[in-house]
Amino acid sequence: MITLQRPGALTALPPLSLYVHLPWCLKKCPYCDFNSHEVRQPDGSPSTLPVDTERRYLDALCADLESALPLIWGRRVHSVFIGGGTPSLFSPSGIDRLLADIRARLPLEADAEVTLEANPGTFEKDRFKAFRDAGVNRLSIGVQSFDDAKLKVLGRVHNRDQALAAIDEARACFDTFNIDLMYALPGQSLADLHADLDQALAFEPPHLSLYHLTMEPNTVFGSRPPEGLPDDDTAFDMLDALAERTAAAGLQRYEVSAYARPGHPCWHNLNYWQFGDYLGIGAGAHSKLSFPDRIVRQVRWREPAAYLDNAQKGQTVSNETPVALKDRPFEFMMNALRLRDGFELQRFTERTGLTLASIQKPLAEAEAKGLLQRDLARAWPTDKGFDFLSDLQALFLNE
Repeated sequence: MITLQRPGALTALPPLSLYVHLPWCLKKCPYCDFNSHEVRQPDGSPSTLPVDTERRYLDALCADLESALPLIWGRRVHSVFIGGGTPSLFSPSGIDRLLADIRARLPLEADAEVTLEANPGTFEKDRFKAFRDAGVNRLSIGVQSFDDAKLKVLGRVHNRDQALAAIDEARACFDTFNIDLMYALPGQSLADLHADLDQALAFEPPHLSLYHLTMEPNTVFGSRPPEGLPDDDTAFDMLDALAERTAAAGLQRYEVSAYARPGHPCWHNLNYWQFGDYLGIGAGAHSKLSFPDRIVRQVRWREPAAYLDNAQKGQTVSNETPVALKDRPFEFMMNALRLRDGFELQRFTERTGLTLASIQKPLAEAEAKGLLQRDLARAWPTDKGFDFLSDLQALFLNE
């Protein structure tokens, strides 16, 4: 146990997760603001991921992890999340090598959650089983919609039939899996949403992630929004329908966009939302790491070429910044208030090194506005707080 010596010092380090970013995809979706890069032939046409590129990138990830080990030495890893891009572009043998490299260097918990993001457009029969055999125990499938017209507008490379086949295969291979769906899509009616939800719930998924389509800056949709977007009232009606239908199907809304059956929340994401630590490796990956005397954030080189060039030199981190004391309340609340159950008051002190006195004023203001409730042990967002989450979180900004 570390003795608390000054404000901001931590009495204990939080759980640690590992995030691995695989940055390539078949096609960049017009709404996507993630660090993803299309795989292209020399003539500019779409391509599968070249074997040599996969090998070089796996080499770089291994070097990246080794260079980061001194920062996390002796700490056990509770979850691994392989995101992208489209990680399922990598071969099952490549994922097997990646997980073997990780296990050889990090002490993974015996029951560690290992998630792989998959795209139905990269689905082949028995491919998911091969990922399972490699050590993946949770699959997250980016379906977005079961309507071919909506998928075309969203720029997805798969169709309805491929999505159905991919989910069937996931059900056969994995005890727990997630389906990603989006709502408030161009031209989408409430009836269209119910049809998508009917299809998703027919699979009895252990976990659903339901995202409102947003026009993010620096995306195609951000500069040229599509026509036919539902108005705000319709979008709220859609969210109400999602909450009602998922609850009736036995899925609990445990986070703003996440719904799960008992025993199936995503532990990796829960660790993020509870202000846990995570080491991110791969192009553009972000890390948040705690030490007894400080908390730091890191970012890896974003462009795959720059990342590959720097990895072998042990210089994958493009920038590192400390989390200032004044910023810790907002950073904690940006995550913790996304959870339906909120957070334990003691956890705020453990994860930030600050006393509860530092947030008494915004807590009281949030409570007075009906955005938050609390007792002696815990604070959590009300239904109104969930609906106006940005307003609730903003009360903890130190301006």
